[in-house]
This record gives sequence, structure tokens and C-alpha cells, in this order.
Amino acid sequence: MRIPQFIDIEFADTGEMCFPTAMAWSLEDGSMKTVVIAPDDNWLPDDPESLDVDLRYLEEQGVPLIELVRDLNEDLSDKTVFVDGIDPDEGLVDLIFDALAMPVPFELATIDNLVKRLTAAEIEDWRREVLFTHGLDPQLPESGVYALLMLARDEGIIPEDYQPDDL
Repeated sequence: MRIPQFIDIEFADTGEMCFPTAMAWSLEDGSMKTVVIAPDDNWLPDDPESLDVDLRYLEEQGVPLIELVRDLNEDLSDKTVFVDGIDPDEGLVDLIFDALAMPVPFELATIDNLVKRLTAAEIEDWRREVLFTHGLDPQLPESGVYALLMLARDEGIIPEDYQPDDL
């Protein structure tokens, strides 16, 4: 059985623009991948000290964009991938692929296109409850993907016995 795929992206906001710093996405079997993202030089502000992220950590531990794009292409190509609709995920995905002058190989849709009986506000309340109940850090992208997988499970979109990767 194919499980819907989800993506969540954390980002830094420079005031003028935002850029991705970490990303998690689920695969068709429900497992997850998580990466820290090495920023493109064009994303950085003139004064990097003004950032609220550890730029050195991103540069040292982050995955180069070419590797990230290759993985996203392999895992998500020609699929609809669902996001929570809270963050500027579509713009962040575009930023990643634009940095390499490549087209985005998948389509993004908000979770309310999959879970139609709940309003966006109800979905957000449910997501917050899952994060709180499971003691998950809302700043980690894998927590966001986990919450979306749990919502899909609870809504009967994926089997009841499905358990996402332990976080």
C-alpha cells in the first residue's frame, strides 16, 4: 500500500527573505528522511551575524544542495507531497531548486487537500496536540512530518497499525 508523502521545512528568516535550514520528508513506506541544509551563498544576508541560526553548523553539517536535490528527485519525483500549509514551504522548495536552476519534480499540496473533513484550523489544533502529546519539538521538521503521518493514520488514510519511525 502506498502511504501519502509529507514534507516539512524549517527555515531562517533574514528579514528580507527566508531560506531553508532543515527538511524532513516521508517515503511511500512511511519511513522518513531528515537533513540539515547547507545554505547557498546567495541566500545569506550581508550581515550573517544577524541570523538567528548557527551558520557555521549549517555549513559544516549541512547537506550540499546538489545532494539534497538528488535525494528529493529520487524519493518524490512525479508525486504530490503534502505540507501543513503553515510555513512558506512552496517558496522554500522553489528556492532550493532555483539555486541549481532545476525544475521542482513534484507537486506540493496542503494537507487539507488530503484530509477534507477538517478545516485548516482543526488540522492545526490537531497537529499541535500530537506534538504536545508526544513531546515533540515543533521546530524540528521530522516532528512536523510525524504529526502529518499520524493525522493521516487517524483519518483512515493509512492503516491503523501504521507506526511512523520513532523520533
